[in-house]
Amino acid sequence: MKEILKKRVLIPIIAITLLIAGSSFKGDFFEIAKQIEIFTTLFKELNMNYVDETNPAELMDTAIKNMLEELDPYTKFLNEQDVESFKINNAGEYSGIGAIVRSYKDKIVIVEPYKGYPADKAGLKAGDEIIKIGDIAIADVKDDADELLKGASNTSVGITYVRQGETKSTTVNRESIEVDAVPYYKMINGNTGYIVLLKFNKKATEQTKKALLDLKNDGANKIILDLRDNPGGLLSEAINVTNLFIPKGELVVTTKSKVKKFNREYKTTNQPVDTEIPLVVLVNGRSASASEIVSGSLQDLDRAVIVGARSFGKGLVQRPLKLTYGTQLKVTISRYYTASGRCIQSLDYWNRDENGNAVKNTQFRDFKTKNGRKVQDGGGVLPDIEIAAAKTNTLTQALLSGNVIFDFATDYYYNNTLEKVMDFSFNDVNFTSFKNYVSKSNFDFETKAEKALKEAMAGEDSALYSNSVTANYKSLLLEMDKSKIMALDKYKAEIQKNLEDEILKRYFYREGLYDYHLQNDEAIMTASVLLNDNGKYRDILK
Repeated sequence: MKEILKKRVLIPIIAITLLIAGSSFKGDFFEIAKQIEIFTTLFKELNMNYVDETNPAELMDTAIKNMLEELDPYTKFLNEQDVESFKINNAGEYSGIGAIVRSYKDKIVIVEPYKGYPADKAGLKAGDEIIKIGDIAIADVKDDADELLKGASNTSVGITYVRQGETKSTTVNRESIEVDAVPYYKMINGNTGYIVLLKFNKKATEQTKKALLDLKNDGANKIILDLRDNPGGLLSEAINVTNLFIPKGELVVTTKSKVKKFNREYKTTNQPVDTEIPLVVLVNGRSASASEIVSGSLQDLDRAVIVGARSFGKGLVQRPLKLTYGTQLKVTISRYYTASGRCIQSLDYWNRDENGNAVKNTQFRDFKTKNGRKVQDGGGVLPDIEIAAAKTNTLTQALLSGNVIFDFATDYYYNNTLEKVMDFSFNDVNFTSFKNYVSKSNFDFETKAEKALKEAMAGEDSALYSNSVTANYKSLLLEMDKSKIMALDKYKAEIQKNLEDEILKRYFYREGLYDYHLQNDEAIMTASVLLNDNGKYRDILK
């Protein structure tokens, strides 16, 4: 009954209340005032008269969050703790244990400890499941349990965790943590500089510029900028990073909104570092938002060759709007358009299929780069040179989101010894082990065909089917399951790339992973060969 009240009564009304923050009241003042009055009266009567005790804060929080889910995944309500986390993420500095974590109802899993930081010093590893922080069991904390890991520098916290089925404990001494936007840069092939830009926080431009200047001083006359797996961040940093390679006064991105004050043209405002140095930008399906502004605009301006796989396709801009009591509404205010005028938003959240999922754009419009090359909107940034192993597919995404690749890497780490990064080799025997691991795991991946078949057999006409039809149906589903295991071979290159990356980080942290990439990564090697063929590089941009 409570769930019905939360979703069917509160959500439509609280929606009106929140929308007042972004409304101009044009022609809607009476309707907005009316709905606010209805909501206030309803909420009061509900909490006073409902048969059981209610928690007004929980009701409101649930109503807000469920309502926002109907819009897009980037429009979110931020409570006081969320606001602080948002600031920390953009600043790149905080005080804590120095690890990426993933929260569940009864545990916090260490995803990646930063080398040399408190979690690493205390011996915590990727895959460790924290079940208690101090005297507080994670299962007893309703929300934001990972906030317990943060705290003032030079304070300590006891942690109880499970590793490979065994319960252990350690003490972590918190420190000030600085999250680098550029965790790695290095010379390769004697004349090519390689820069990894992992996020667009407030350090992105400063650190990218330093890396670029250092590499040029070391003799680099060609640059590879790696934006793969970069989820984005600050729009201002994306513009300034682009500005390192293009002249002052150049249009980088335009934002368009129904609210006129959010319609803006963003041009470069600084003197560039180098507008001529040959440049290749690497992207993949997890390069999003600010990464797509940089790669898309450098492509539009014919300033760089893009290599890899189609990027994520996030062309929506968010802005935090201050609410009362230290809370905020992070709301999608506009779409952004790269230098050629294209919007690369991939999913249409305002048109959904029968299952409520956002519809993917399938009709693309053509645009022209500065030199007249054809580019398209509506589906991320399509590279000039595509790398098959970098492409994403639904099976690989399901293996990643289901943590199957992550969990296999954890088991691999505790069952294999590896002394040197260049000794690593993930062979066919290892991949067969992975396939066996998947078949024995709880991995549940339902294809569209399976879903349609199950719905058909569970429908009103299911009673009409004979026993033989039902038996054939079950047999077909069984064969589909077997085919999914066989599909692992079809997408072996993409899956193996993700497995190698996850495993290598366990032994050698990110630095070792990038060292390995320089010798074995197909996209980097393709970019390096291209940069050493000036004629081909120029032909692509022409």
